[in-house]
Amino acid sequence: MFLPNTHTPMVTAITEGIRVSVTTEYQYEYSSPSDNHFVFTYRIRIENDSDYMVQLLRRHWFIYDSIGTHKEVEGEGVVGKQPFIAPQEVYEYVSGCNLSSDMGKLHGVYTMHRLIDDSEIEVEIPEFTLITPYKLN
Repeated sequence: MFLPNTHTPMVTAITEGIRVSVTTEYQYEYSSPSDNHFVFTYRIRIENDSDYMVQLLRRHWFIYDSIGTHKEVEGEGVVGKQPFIAPQEVYEYVSGCNLSSDMGKLHGVYTMHRLIDDSEIEVEIPEFTLITPYKLN
């Protein structure tokens, strides 16, 4: 069986030298369109292009489904971790999102602690779409 490309192009945002890039993938095997259940994964790549060590403390997501629902998700760290990211280092993780329709979008912010001056910065997570590949045909 042929499955169309399930990946979306990478989107990127840079805040105070912290580069956040996102790619997404539709998960056919976990989705059930007839039950209005659509599963997507997203890969986040955080690159510290600044001169300072940072620690990712919190996340705040805004999730929109094309049927008009909106929800917010907040919490400590990402995938159970609050990673330190040294200058010129990269941290990557994969997470997921379930929607009730075949299209949606997410965006958000990470709260990061900059160790050198004990400050907190809000780092943008760029807006990205979740869309089933058959919608793109």
